[in-house]
Parts: sequence; C-alpha cells; structure tokens
Amino acid sequence: MTNDTLIITRRFAAPTEDVFDAWITPTRFAQWFGGADAHVPVEELSLDPRVGGRWSATMHLPEGMILTWGGEYVEVTRPRRLAFTMSDEPGQPAGDPITVDFVETDGMTEMTLRQAGTGGFTEAEFEMTLAGYREYFNALERELITVH
Repeated sequence: MTNDTLIITRRFAAPTEDVFDAWITPTRFAQWFGGADAHVPVEELSLDPRVGGRWSATMHLPEGMILTWGGEYVEVTRPRRLAFTMSDEPGQPAGDPITVDFVETDGMTEMTLRQAGTGGFTEAEFEMTLAGYREYFNALERELITVH
C-alpha cells in the first residue's frame, strides 16, 4: 500500500460466486455497503452490473448525514473481477476505476480491492478511506455468514 494506491485483501469462508454476488445483488449489497453504522435502503439503490451499466446508492449515516454514491461498471467478469468507478459527488468525474478480484482457494475466497489515484488524499483521508473499507468488509463478512 502506498498513498497513491490503496490495496486491501480479505479472505472469506464462502465460495467465490457468493462473494461476487454480494457485490451485484441489490438486497445483499445494501446489507453490507457502508458498514454497520450506515443504512442503504434497497429502494435507494440501483445496480446494473454490465460493462457501461451504472450504479448508485444512497447511504444514510448516523446523525442524519447522507451520501450519494454512484459510478459505472467498466469490467464485469463473473465471478473473477469487477471494476467500476465510484464518486460521492454526482456529476463530477469519478476518477480511476476500483478493481475487485476474487480468487477461490480451498472453498474460501480471497478478495483484493485496488483503488488507484488516491495520491491526492491527505494522510488522514487515506487512513479514513482504508478504515471505511475495512468496516465495509467486516459487514460483508457478516452478510456472507448470514447467507450460509
């Protein structure tokens, strides 16, 4: 990990197809995106997981803060890779795509997220982003346990 590229790798006790589907199925995505403290209503979520398809999600945070996320899928290779843009500033350029790779080994899935172009982040912003992803993936792990 450097300040211009964020890389997070997590292992989940679930088949690759399940982990991949948690990223592209609205009811499942809404369960984990944002972590334990956020609420993403399914009716305020749109996922069109195909190259050129758009996605958007409204995240309700504690104390009434609301974030609107969105972007476009640039690669969808089920169940091995997703690449998409992401911005919380609708109408603004979304930046470099985020890639998520899924590799199954011994019934477990290793998921690696890469977000390039974070060089403009301050040290604090970089650490906040990293902590946010870790919380999201803790919630993803809980969602995967619930499904099994």
